[in-house]
Amino acid sequence: MTERDGTTKESGGRPCARTVHCTDTAPRERTAASLGDYRTAFHSAHLAMAVLDRDGLVLTANPALGELLGADPDDLADATAADLTDLGADPRVWSAYREVLCGRGERLRCTRRLTHPDGRSIWVEVTVEPLAGAERALLSVVDISDRHDLLARLRHLQMHDPVTRLPNRALFFERLSAALEAAAFESAGTGRIGLCYLDLDGFKAVNDTLGHRVGDRLLSAVAQRLTRCADAAAERGTNPGRSRLVARLGGDEFALLVEDSTGTDQLAELAQCVLDALQRPFDLAGQRLSVSASIGVVERAAAGTTATGLMQAADTTLFWAKEDGKARWTLFDPERNAHRMTRQALSSTLRPAVDRGEFTLEYQPLVGLGDGRAQGVEALVRWRHPQFGTLSPNRFIALAEENGAIVELGRWVLARACHQARAWQLAHPGGQPLFVSVNVAVRQVWDSDLVADVAGILAESGLPARLLQLELTESAVMGSAGRPLQALQALSDMGVRIAIDDFGTGYSNLAYLSRLPVSVLKLDGSFVQGFRSPEHPNPADEMIVEALVALAHRLGLTVTAECVESAEQAERLRRIGCDTGQGWLYSRPVAPDRVAELLDAGRRTGG
Repeated sequence: MTERDGTTKESGGRPCARTVHCTDTAPRERTAASLGDYRTAFHSAHLAMAVLDRDGLVLTANPALGELLGADPDDLADATAADLTDLGADPRVWSAYREVLCGRGERLRCTRRLTHPDGRSIWVEVTVEPLAGAERALLSVVDISDRHDLLARLRHLQMHDPVTRLPNRALFFERLSAALEAAAFESAGTGRIGLCYLDLDGFKAVNDTLGHRVGDRLLSAVAQRLTRCADAAAERGTNPGRSRLVARLGGDEFALLVEDSTGTDQLAELAQCVLDALQRPFDLAGQRLSVSASIGVVERAAAGTTATGLMQAADTTLFWAKEDGKARWTLFDPERNAHRMTRQALSSTLRPAVDRGEFTLEYQPLVGLGDGRAQGVEALVRWRHPQFGTLSPNRFIALAEENGAIVELGRWVLARACHQARAWQLAHPGGQPLFVSVNVAVRQVWDSDLVADVAGILAESGLPARLLQLELTESAVMGSAGRPLQALQALSDMGVRIAIDDFGTGYSNLAYLSRLPVSVLKLDGSFVQGFRSPEHPNPADEMIVEALVALAHRLGLTVTAECVESAEQAERLRRIGCDTGQGWLYSRPVAPDRVAELLDAGRRTGG
């Protein structure tokens, strides 16, 4: 059925969809209208936008973009978008931008700083993304200057010290890492970096006596002087335009970072400038204060240097400056640092080394000057270190005393020496048994029950107490009182002999000799050195030794001379009346089996 309007209806009177015929003009009109709407929206949008071709040229730009850039939108046509938005300044941004234009990237978003024709700077967020179905891209630019300024102010507060207004620790390490990275890749600079790391000597006393307010004013004044030194150094340097960073790292610690340094002389000059500047008195709120600083100076190639490594070296060097007397600068010394690192490595492994069995004992004979026979031996500990080889006691005993490992190590030495002496006694029942002399540190007396240790070890080993001699230094024995004196007396009552080692080198108080339970004086080897040349003897040394021997004998003590190296020395010591000698003339320290060979041979060691 056909109606007058040309539509076809089914028998039910409803239009028949199958027979609807659409003209070609309606879709085109709707498409044109839609495109017109898009253009209208594009040109009236407050968001600055432009359509780009695959070469990055502007096909069309909206008025918002022209207003943002200070240009007529029509004049932006055919302009290079990368130049308008500074996308080519950063290689990484430029690479990502080209990927988007070529259709291989989905989106680029970055922040750039642009210069407006009126001279002001604006911060913008730039977005570039491909348009669907076309070999084109949409560029959009948003002015974020207000947000950027707010973030910059917040970052400044976060990265600067509120007292001195200097960069704080966080910003310092950020700049340091950036400087190391830049120096490693830039060929224009020197490729070196320098650091002065300092703290104020005695600043805590200022805070404690005058209060933190005065202390803060002092820190602020110090910061100003450091900044002036850094600025003056930058003006004198090979690259005057490059500033020196001055930062407060916390407390009274400051750092001066020198990028593209020219050598240690430049850093030394800067450090001396700082010392001279801080030596001038400070006038603060009616208070006239004088301070000094200790400065650690490090200068090295940036390649292979890390921020952590540089700061560790600076911290170590600052410690040296304080250790050397304060109010000075000290330059980093690789050899001194290697010694320090070795010392630290030894200190940290001392205790485990005892459990691992890395220590061993050698023995040096104590020989009677009258008959030349070995009367005893001194036990000398050696450390067979897996990294540093065999170490003598002067390499680790002081460390053991510092960290307390001497108690465990001393107990091991005592036990090992007593068992060895007992073994020699059992192996030579018919001969005169050797006594064994063991060094004891003062800390063993204070930090352990030395009397109980000795009693237990003697009982366990079976060694008679008369065959054990304990050596303590003169400085330790002469001032003994209280617990140390009680321990020495108990050991003497037990039958153990007590010897004063290195006698004559400390602040001798001879009155103590009559009060202490001492059996033996061991004269320091420095006295024997004057006996070396029979043609040119030192009368003073001989007189001193003769007087000491006579005094000791009057008090019922025996005397042992250390460091005997020649027969002439031994003979002169014998004539003076010295009882026993110890030194290379008789034997170097040897292993236990060598001592056993000496006993088996039954010969005189001094013949």
